[in-house]
This record gives sequence, structure tokens and C-alpha cells, in this order.
Amino acid sequence: MSAETKFKVNIYPSPKPKKVPKAVTDELKGTAGAKAIARMKKESINCPVVGKEVAFLVCFACPSFLRRVSGVVDCAGGQGPPKEWLLG
Repeated sequence: MSAETKFKVNIYPSPKPKKVPKAVTDELKGTAGAKAIARMKKESINCPVVGKEVAFLVCFACPSFLRRVSGVVDCAGGQGPPKEWLLG
């Protein structure tokens, strides 16, 4: 089943990296390499589902994430990330 893109969200470098919950980084260890995870920790997005700025790694692990192409995330917009992933 292919989901449709509901939102296109720009990725931008974060002046101060956001905290990423350990559950998120542990989940992504098999998916992405250590260098890629380190780079993604320094990026943020304005999440349309949650309605606030979140770290890109939280977006990447979200069930609504479809793809990342040229600094833009395609989001299905359904359910957001689990509440425990959204740290202050």
C-alpha cells in the first residue's frame, strides 16, 4: 500500500542540536550508518503533524515519514511520532 504525500517539509540545519531520545537512535542503528545518524542529529524540521520543531531523526523514525529528497521530506500526515519521542 503506497501512502500519498500530504505535506512537503523543508529540512534545515539547527543552530543548537535538539535532544533525540535513545529509543529513536537505537531503532535507527540498523537502518542508517553512524556518520549519517550523527549528521541527521544536527538537522531539524517544522513538523506539520505535531505542530512544532522536532529533530530530523524523530521525523525519520515517524510512521508518517515517506522519503527525503534534496532537503525536503515527504510526509503522509497521518499519525505523528509517539509522545515520548517529543522532548522539550
